[in-house]
Amino acid sequence: MDIEKEVKKMSLGHEFGAGAACLKCKDKCEGFELHFWRKICRNCKCGLTEHDVHMNTEENKKVGKLFEDTKFTGLIAKLKTDGIPGHQGSMVTITLPSPATAYRLSPTAASDPVRPASSAGAPVGSSPISGQVRPQPAPVSVTPVKADKVPLTASVTKANVEPVPQDAPMKSVTYEWAPPVPNKYLAVRYIQLLPPEKRPVAGTEGAVYRRQQMACQLPEHDQDPSKCHELSPAEVKKMQQYVRKYKQEALGVGDVLLPAEMAHVQAGRQGGDMAGAGAGSRSGGAGAGPASGPKAGQSAGCGPTGGAMGTTATAGAMNSGQELKNFSCHHCKQPMQQGEPAVYAERAGYDKLWHPACFVCCTCHELLVDMIYFWKKGNMYCGRHYGDSEKPRCAGCDELIFSNEYTQAEGQNWHLKHFCCFDCDCILAGETYVMENDKPICRPCYMKNYAVKCSSCQNAVDPEAQRVSYDALHWHAEPRCFKCSGCSKSLIGQRFMVVQSFVFCSVECKKKILN
Repeated sequence: MDIEKEVKKMSLGHEFGAGAACLKCKDKCEGFELHFWRKICRNCKCGLTEHDVHMNTEENKKVGKLFEDTKFTGLIAKLKTDGIPGHQGSMVTITLPSPATAYRLSPTAASDPVRPASSAGAPVGSSPISGQVRPQPAPVSVTPVKADKVPLTASVTKANVEPVPQDAPMKSVTYEWAPPVPNKYLAVRYIQLLPPEKRPVAGTEGAVYRRQQMACQLPEHDQDPSKCHELSPAEVKKMQQYVRKYKQEALGVGDVLLPAEMAHVQAGRQGGDMAGAGAGSRSGGAGAGPASGPKAGQSAGCGPTGGAMGTTATAGAMNSGQELKNFSCHHCKQPMQQGEPAVYAERAGYDKLWHPACFVCCTCHELLVDMIYFWKKGNMYCGRHYGDSEKPRCAGCDELIFSNEYTQAEGQNWHLKHFCCFDCDCILAGETYVMENDKPICRPCYMKNYAVKCSSCQNAVDPEAQRVSYDALHWHAEPRCFKCSGCSKSLIGQRFMVVQSFVFCSVECKKKILN
């Protein structure tokens, strides 16, 4: 019954983004019009992300769908309107003292900067979810919310939080995404360690980069049968099995922590395991957390957590003065700098850590968008390349292939019905085609739109015909076309010279024409 429902509701959402201007083609594109199965614009052949379409709502729904029925409950919430799971928007404005000021917050404190009591009403941060956040006293303790981590508490006293003077300059920056850690200094430092062109600051090329990677790394049609083109019931069933598998075995979200904090948590866990032996069993799969309802996976005043919920659980857990061990990045093997955050991946094990800029896909080497990863056989993948490692991907529609029959051509895989001309969509099985910019083109479309013209007769050169080319000039390899411009002698197999688009057999013939 569920499979029948998926088949019935299949749609590519052709009205979404309709008419949006292309940021790449400008006026050459009449406006975005989604091709009925290629996932590109019918008018300019560019993708949706290259058009001026606001994707926040769609991205939130996509990430919500991705984490549906997983233990990352802090990342999604049921939308009351249509029941579709939706990711709670992560755009946030962080206000911190200007780097020029001498005052700072201890990196292990789990609260925002605290002003003196006389300015208690001044806002220090905002979020589109909760609005302006007013300063609160430093929390007395921070407790983890993850089921398989030993509960720890750590006092945060006045020694951790240094008041910011009322006249200290403050700076606000809006990020389209930031690690959902309660310590805003840690979140900002994480972003500062990314390459400048990849920092998700609103209105910058880094925000555009994140948007593009969200579309590329996490294709909707890799997780939702309703976004695919005409799947059979058998294909829908196989896709649902595939989705369940990666949610159980591979999907995860990174944790941002100071390495010394993680060492402290691990030490506390070992002590707790010894003390609580026999009291219960750990949940290593998609088990439920210790809390349910709207507060599950949240910390006081900070909204939903990211990662494997250790992001809030361990903030402030490091004792001051604890000696740092030598921590090395799992990707580049270079040491971590003292006081700088690292990224951890629960699926990989907490004995491994990454520099923020090194938390990348092993195939495309791009930053894992919003730290969403897929772990398989010791390798870290983005969603797209994890899918490619599991199933063949159709070069026509960009969907994973769940059917038993498909074709291979030009080193790529294709659904049988999708090995078509890129221009007119006619099926190419058994037909002559030409690869143009890695796209198959039928002979009629090639002759009309791509074929070069003979410099002699001005007719298009057939793709299967022999031709002579010199720089941007082309001729049919026939005596009537490739001949001397001076004496009409055939130049097939002869020496020749080209001057001002004329072809000559000798200097004498050149002088006849050009002098």
